[in-house]
Amino acid sequence: MPLLSACDSTLVIIDFQARLMPAIHDGARLVANAQRLVAAAGLLGVPIVMTEQNPAGLGGTVPKLVGAGPVVTKMSFDACAEGAFLEALAGDGQIVICGCEVHVCLGQTALSLLTHRRRVAVVADASGSRQPESKEAALRRLERHGAEIVTTEMVIFEWLKSAQHPRFREVLKLVK
Repeated sequence: MPLLSACDSTLVIIDFQARLMPAIHDGARLVANAQRLVAAAGLLGVPIVMTEQNPAGLGGTVPKLVGAGPVVTKMSFDACAEGAFLEALAGDGQIVICGCEVHVCLGQTALSLLTHRRRVAVVADASGSRQPESKEAALRRLERHGAEIVTTEMVIFEWLKSAQHPRFREVLKLVK
């Protein structure tokens, strides 16, 4: 996968939901990193698509991320099973994906996107599972199948490309 590009990326945020997050290992840090990605995407014009798994059971999106982008509700673990999700990702641009749980919904969605021949970058420090070993196994599996494993700062600086970017100072505040 080439470097990430703000003009060719969509940020996908999987299932950062109120009732799920307290059970996710290091959940507060993951939400904070997702907030950084959302803020950078907003400053750099990167579209955002969000999902909620069974919101009646798991609650809606955590308040810190509400309103970041349109939400596709789903019952299937793989968001690609929802026509509205695939419609929101029309085209062939890069998918930068973060969320929960890496070994379930995020993982199945990412694997399905790879099957659809999409370029997928999984933001490891903005993605989680209840058990760290489940997350690590899932990240290894995703990488074996062609996903790039990246960090929040890698995404932000690749989207910026240069310290000469007109929004550089604003975006830099997100990582300091």
